Amino acid sequence: MSYLLSIFIFSPLLGILVLMFASNEKTARFIGTVTTLFPLVCSFVLYGTYLSGKGFDSFSEHAKWIQFGRFEQAPDLFRIDYELGVNGFSFIMMLLTAVLAALAAVTAQKITKQVKNFYILLLLLEIGMLGVFAAENLLLFFFFFEVTLPAMFFLIGKWGKFESEKASYSYLIYNGIGSAILLLVFAIIFGKTGTTNFDGVTDALNGGNPLGPISESLKTGLFIALFIAFGIKLPIFPLHRWMVNVHVQAPPAVVMLHAGVLLKIGAYGLIRFGMGMFPEEFDKFTTLIAILGVVNVLYGAFLALIQTDFRRVLAYSSISHMGIVLLGLAAANEAGVKGAIFQVISHGLIAALLFFLLGMIEDRFGTSDMKCLGGLAKNMPLFSGFLLAGAMASLGLPGMSGFIGEFLAFLGLFDTMPIAAAVGTLGIILTAAYVLRAVLSITFGKFELDRKADVKGMEFLPILILLFFIIAIGVAPEILGGPLGSALQLVGR
Repeated sequence: MSYLLSIFIFSPLLGILVLMFASNEKTARFIGTVTTLFPLVCSFVLYGTYLSGKGFDSFSEHAKWIQFGRFEQAPDLFRIDYELGVNGFSFIMMLLTAVLAALAAVTAQKITKQVKNFYILLLLLEIGMLGVFAAENLLLFFFFFEVTLPAMFFLIGKWGKFESEKASYSYLIYNGIGSAILLLVFAIIFGKTGTTNFDGVTDALNGGNPLGPISESLKTGLFIALFIAFGIKLPIFPLHRWMVNVHVQAPPAVVMLHAGVLLKIGAYGLIRFGMGMFPEEFDKFTTLIAILGVVNVLYGAFLALIQTDFRRVLAYSSISHMGIVLLGLAAANEAGVKGAIFQVISHGLIAALLFFLLGMIEDRFGTSDMKCLGGLAKNMPLFSGFLLAGAMASLGLPGMSGFIGEFLAFLGLFDTMPIAAAVGTLGIILTAAYVLRAVLSITFGKFELDRKADVKGMEFLPILILLFFIIAIGVAPEILGGPLGSALQLVGR
């Protein structure tokens, strides 16, 4: 049995242990940054092995863990095992996590207080995020899901801006409610099916339950509860307020991971659990999901259009882009689901790039208020060019990753719900408006601040890496198309 996935997930633990004995800030920064390279190397090894002809199934891990009684006729019932595995979607999300965690560690070089503690929590957060995407049973998924909560709570509250404690408690309350709902659903599923294995639960919920049939009303209730739990994480309007607070208050390195990966756990949950385990119930609610998607797209875009703070523009932009994910899922066909997945990955990269650039602005000028900025194109031409490139990716310029996700999502939705798709496309127009407005406000106009250095040194690394992936996916989307084939089979689309 291969143990690559366990090494992949838990390799940051080594860095956490070493960091505990770090004697100074410089050493802590070095150890914390280097440790994030271990999962990154594992991801490339795993991908290389996959390209050599091995299927993702060859990386699965399984070991006996917890047994709740024994049943002679069905010895596998009420047993929870240690199970890890990947499909195309989950692997790409793990690769995205590894890349963004390494870049966030580089971005965090500017953290000046309690550096050791910051990197310990950052590595703990990475373990939780990687584990969520590799878990193959409900208990492991919930365990890793919960690991991310305290890590993010402290990263926001301790190293954020003036009202960071308020944002951290808002994050904890909303996500804690989502976790409680998730735990209740998982407990009911385990009690009704006798298993937590993803495949076993899927079979049991769809007619193959050894403990007897499950009522349609219960399955509908479980689906609605799951939709709310993951809807908080995505987030879906009106469960979004906490996310805006986090985007505004958290340090750039943390927001890169929050916007780039943690929000995507909501989309991953809707696809893996909603579409995968409750396909009939999901189909019943596609109209509602499409309506919520349209609301997300337009609500986020309209509010982004009237903001004067660049952080808030990016926060409401995330809400709008997650609406496109909902529209793709509501299409419930291959084009729509593939578009939703592309949008998840694309937004992760684009949001990380824009928040990194935002961090550069705040580091140099101490503000993200667009009314206090202007004229950067003359004094910081390289930065302004990179900001424009990130903006073009966000509004879906052809040749960049944002275009692929939006095009496929709306293509799928036009096939099933043309009216919802037509209304949703207004969001694309509004996206162009608020993105270009923000870029013009920051890069042109009269420059009244002190002259600052342009992009320099290690700052080029995150920018160029993220732009490389954004353009590579936009130009050659089949980079992701191959691995995603297995994910689409998983949800039966």
